[in-house]
Amino acid sequence: MYTPDLAPVGHSLLLSALVAVLPLLTVFVTLGVLRWKAHWAGLTGLAVALVIAVAVYRMPATLAGLSATEGFVFGLFPIMWIVLNAIWLYELTVASGRFEDLRGVIDRISDDPRIQAIIIAFCFGGLLEALAGFGAPVAITGVMLMSIGFTAMRAAVVVLVANTAPVAFGAIATPIITAGALTNIPYAEIGAVVGRQTPLLALFVPLILVLLADGRRGLRDTWPIALVVGVTFAVAQFIASNHLSVELTDVIAALAALAAAVLMLRVWRPANSAEARDRMLRERADEQDGVGGPAPRPAGAVAVAERTPGRIELTPSRVVLALFPYLLVITVFAIAKLVGPVKKWLGSTDVKFGWPGLNGQVLTAAGKASTSTIYTWGWLSSPGTLLLICGVIVAAVYRLSLADAARVYGRTFWKMRYSILTVAAVLALAYVMNQSGQTLTIGQWIAGTGALFAFLSPILGWLGTAVTGSDTSANALFATLQQAAAQHAGIDPTLVVAANTSGGVVGKMISPQNLTIAATAVGLLGHESAIFRRVIWWSIGMLFVLCLLVGLQSTVLSWMLP
Repeated sequence: MYTPDLAPVGHSLLLSALVAVLPLLTVFVTLGVLRWKAHWAGLTGLAVALVIAVAVYRMPATLAGLSATEGFVFGLFPIMWIVLNAIWLYELTVASGRFEDLRGVIDRISDDPRIQAIIIAFCFGGLLEALAGFGAPVAITGVMLMSIGFTAMRAAVVVLVANTAPVAFGAIATPIITAGALTNIPYAEIGAVVGRQTPLLALFVPLILVLLADGRRGLRDTWPIALVVGVTFAVAQFIASNHLSVELTDVIAALAALAAAVLMLRVWRPANSAEARDRMLRERADEQDGVGGPAPRPAGAVAVAERTPGRIELTPSRVVLALFPYLLVITVFAIAKLVGPVKKWLGSTDVKFGWPGLNGQVLTAAGKASTSTIYTWGWLSSPGTLLLICGVIVAAVYRLSLADAARVYGRTFWKMRYSILTVAAVLALAYVMNQSGQTLTIGQWIAGTGALFAFLSPILGWLGTAVTGSDTSANALFATLQQAAAQHAGIDPTLVVAANTSGGVVGKMISPQNLTIAATAVGLLGHESAIFRRVIWWSIGMLFVLCLLVGLQSTVLSWMLP
């Protein structure tokens, strides 16, 4: 049996942490500095993690290899299974011609691309995160922004930054529920504290989105509605998490923000909408002509030149059919996640088994059997399967033949082949780092910083999510560590466990997993490094704000806590 030694380098936690961080540095340097393609960066990072696991942490090579295979399979299912079916669902709407109608519906709400970025990426994306999570919001809203005329790079950056504030309460508050289960702190208490941290981000995210969409001009023209949407989401997130339901927090916040946007547009219109659209369309046309870089085009996407300047004649039936796929997704996920008997039945179909050759052979640093070697095959309960079911229904309603739907699926899979490899490699890296003890070494060192720990605690969540692509996984890695370190330092454990969750939300945008999903959705596969360089500073900036907030909440702002 293998028990990780958290300080294998000279019995020094600092030196060991410096070595343990090398796989992550490898990925980020190859992506951000050397500009390698994401799948090569992921595979190289995996190789470094394996070498360190075996040579430094003395993990048997067989167990290290098996850890990698478990992570690789987890990357395939459920992660890429979700993304593949999410993008296929979108491609079905394009193949049927109904996506043109959806663009017309969106234009009816507002034809300003900056406001469309808020409605699609922040409001609708927040609702998708609330119900599905696991990359589906980035995939779906990314292709939606592309198809209304955004350039590929702007679409990718906008959806990644937008997918921050809702993450902590995503997938019906799964990250928070996980943290509560591991620490024995009531998850409602953790959610209440998170609801006093992440709303600060939500307040400003719509303002950042219009800045990303159209620069300072966009911010100057549209800041009133961006501020209203941000304030509404933040207030709703606080009220729901503290006084209504932790599980439904993002559902309530996203719907409230969407309603606020629609109501405000009845009495207010942004300045220079036509000019902003013209700039966006010119920029997109230059991109498609290859001016200044590649001309990506996702399968099925509609070129700018194909867009008609006039309004589409929309009948009620066309509106219903245009909205049908997304209303169906919301309905199916709401039933699956919120209706107790259905949720229980779906969960009962999960198949759990110990990973062959690995289960029972890996212990935690505390000497207990690791639960990470248990693989769950949620063949029916997985969001990916629910999206597949939605796709089949959509194909039938849109009168697409089985053969046509299958051909679209095959094209989508082929387009995503390198994305699938990238995500599988990154998850393999994460599993090797976690099970060998590398991730815990880094966490243990940060936890040992004494009085600075409250300030630094969000960094653990940020790091965990950056590695795994999941705030839930970040809590699984570090929640108990945060709790123990807080008790040792005399800090409220609930505060730092919540900080782990909140820190994770801003780590998601730089996760190689999410970078690949965004790149795939908008047709920028192979350009993940460019996207990474665009979002990394937003991630670090938001992380610093959270660190400062949590540090102050542990002292002079303790009155903010419940």
